[in-house]
Amino acid sequence: MQRRHVLGQIASLTSLSALSGLGTEAWAQSRFPQRPITLVVPTAPGGTTDFTARLITEPLSRAFGQPVIVDNKPGASGNIGNQIVARARPDGYTLLVSYSGYHVGNPHLFKQAGWDPIKDFTPVAMMTRAPQVIAINPKLPVNNLKELIAYAKANPGKLNFASSGNGSIQHIAGELFKQLTGTFITHIPYRGSGPAVQDLMAGQVDIFITTPAGVVSQIQGGRLKGVGVTSKKRLSSLPEVPTTTEAGLPGYELDSWFALYAPAGTPAEVVQTLNSEVNRILASGDARKKAEESGTDVEQMSPKQLADFTRSELERWGRIIQTAHITLE
Repeated sequence: MQRRHVLGQIASLTSLSALSGLGTEAWAQSRFPQRPITLVVPTAPGGTTDFTARLITEPLSRAFGQPVIVDNKPGASGNIGNQIVARARPDGYTLLVSYSGYHVGNPHLFKQAGWDPIKDFTPVAMMTRAPQVIAINPKLPVNNLKELIAYAKANPGKLNFASSGNGSIQHIAGELFKQLTGTFITHIPYRGSGPAVQDLMAGQVDIFITTPAGVVSQIQGGRLKGVGVTSKKRLSSLPEVPTTTEAGLPGYELDSWFALYAPAGTPAEVVQTLNSEVNRILASGDARKKAEESGTDVEQMSPKQLADFTRSELERWGRIIQTAHITLE
């Protein structure tokens, strides 16, 4: 009897130990994150998408106690980076810092983009929004937007404009500019904003209509000239640059947005954890100041709000692209 009692106690302790082990393992698996997080940026370093990713990396790393790494994957108008995240494990460790021109533009521009903006991604958090700045090489013999339009009309085919890729919002912005002004300007696509800005300063291209982050410091330093901002009000970082309406081109208003997405099927708890931390970071004075200095504004949404917004933007940009008759080369 005594032997049976001892054996029974051992069995009970063993069972409790096993259950405890399973509970610890389950708890460990539920904790997020337990290893580095990668933010895939589908553009080259130097543009607003890259800036937005780096706006949250350091504070997110501090909050989670894990490295948060930016991995630039430019090419194919953002399709390469988007495909990588669409095919990644849905565990929250590989995320996409998405750019509106790609995320809601490419599906209307590519027959086979290799990813679907709704089916392949789980919305996590909105991050920043920005208007476009019409930046030109300072060697062009013009001083403002009206003079640029007049020069382009007098020299059809002589000027060219850069974009961060076929179908990007810079491409769309350039095509709309041509339609509204009745000018003929050649499109030169690049693999991201960074290389386009470098060639704009070098005089290899003449015009780049892009988000402020990539050109604010160059305009402030006189290496580029800003002739218009596609927003209702001037930017605090470029107060001397008029809005397009002020400069004589009313109705030419465009903005870009940058948001965080995870692969479809990522657990809701992980998505909510990421959303809460990103929104906390964006609410900080430091993030808002950095964004404002770059010509962007932080914006916060819940995953549900971002999901609804993504669908509405997908429809809106579809109409814009079709109306502008934009096709890929």
